[in-house]
Amino acid sequence: MTTVEGLAEGDRLHPVQQAFIDHDAFQCGFCTSGQIVSAVGLLAERPGVTAAEIPEVMSGNLCRCAAYSNIRDAVAAAARQSREGK
Repeated sequence: MTTVEGLAEGDRLHPVQQAFIDHDAFQCGFCTSGQIVSAVGLLAERPGVTAAEIPEVMSGNLCRCAAYSNIRDAVAAAARQSREGK
């Protein structure tokens, strides 16, 4: 089982963790670890996920701050980065 703490490689954050920071997708932090781990799993299973599909696929994760647009933006950015091989 992988936890959010296990995603980073030393001091280097996982691309999804970095995308959450870059897109201010963590707000209060209550849901952040679950959102990030779910996004990593999503991108591992469906690397070609589109921005339009992200809300449905991530719908099982609730955000108390309603930062959904930032979360979707972060996941979409990480998906693009993954597809581009960066």
